Amino acid sequence: MWLKKLIQIWRIKDLRNNILFVLALLVIFRLAAHIPVPGVDTAALASFFNSNQLLGVMNVLSGGGMESFSLVAMGVAPYITASIIFQLLAMIIPKLEELSKEGEAGRRKINQWTRLLTVPLAALQGYGLIVLLRQSQIQILTDFSPWRLFVTIMTVTAGTVFLMWIGELISEKNIGNGISLLIFAGIVVRVPITLQQTLLVFDKSEILNLIIFIIIALITIVGVVIITEGQRNVPVQYARQVRGNKMYGGVNTHLPLRVNMAGVIPIIFAISVILFPPLIAQFFLNAKSVFLVNAAHGVINLFQNQLFYGILYFLLVFAFTYFYTEVVFHPDEVAENLQKQGGFIPGIRPGAHTAEYLKKTTNRIILAGALFLGLIAVLPLVMTSFTGLATLAIGGTSLLIVVQVVIETVKQIESQLTMRDYEGL
Repeated sequence: MWLKKLIQIWRIKDLRNNILFVLALLVIFRLAAHIPVPGVDTAALASFFNSNQLLGVMNVLSGGGMESFSLVAMGVAPYITASIIFQLLAMIIPKLEELSKEGEAGRRKINQWTRLLTVPLAALQGYGLIVLLRQSQIQILTDFSPWRLFVTIMTVTAGTVFLMWIGELISEKNIGNGISLLIFAGIVVRVPITLQQTLLVFDKSEILNLIIFIIIALITIVGVVIITEGQRNVPVQYARQVRGNKMYGGVNTHLPLRVNMAGVIPIIFAISVILFPPLIAQFFLNAKSVFLVNAAHGVINLFQNQLFYGILYFLLVFAFTYFYTEVVFHPDEVAENLQKQGGFIPGIRPGAHTAEYLKKTTNRIILAGALFLGLIAVLPLVMTSFTGLATLAIGGTSLLIVVQVVIETVKQIESQLTMRDYEGL
């Protein structure tokens, strides 16, 4: 079946060209990710990232260019942050909320503002990463004069803008989401390297742990697919309307409520929050006050405690899942739209009662999604503790991103095939 689909895709010229164009852009991205910024010890930098799970997740979200401090070291993370900021601002600024409801014209304006905000965020995050690396005990940055610092920040900022442009070019081809595919490419290319490193240090006594890891990884993939595709179908009926001699409506349909509406955004939120205290503490390690130095060491040691940040990480992901669902799903608007279109949920009165029912139903469904996302986030930490394998082929967050991107891309390609079938008819 899948072979016939591939042959069908290859025979459609414009679809084939779009896929080849996207693959070419991904190759360009990976080439840029292998060009390091001068003055960086890449071996020491890779060791520094491997020693910290949270920095490893940041590297994943950047597309894999951060661990080599390449031209695209910041990746698409600043763009994602800018998008989240505008989504949150739309909740508290009425003008932005109205703009987001204006359709394509409103979305274009918000996207333009998102691009503009990405530039200073990329420069700020680049400076923060440089300060973090300079404060580390490992000698990673060498010969970093003020001029070199300025050039490096400008370089990584330009790299983020370049990736943002590539991501939008990919999205225009309707072969998956461009930003998601860039992150996906950064994860996939790391798998053979990580497997090679695991095999080089592999000991026969660890074969049982390796088998357990493979089984858990397969179970995790199945779980990600189930949670990603899982949804509650709320039945909706439309009242019959008589116009002249014709009768309209009377249709029975459903309103899909997804188990995981937030995607990986709660994990990104949690990483940002959990990295902030130790990052600020790094600035006070060389302070003149003994109290500030001791406090900084205390904060850094606390967040390096595996149990503490594992529990905190889980709780933050759980809480942000509910928070972000509130941002993207508005029961009051859904209930209002249903009422305007003559639709209603059987047994529930239209209006406020429908909104209350949708809110209760969503909160119950999201519980499973929030627990699953929290477990996915701390999965690498749990696996390392139980199996003793410090190097994992793919972490939980990476699996979540890979599966979601594959599902989204396959759906978009299938929709294009279906559209061309209708055009043929």
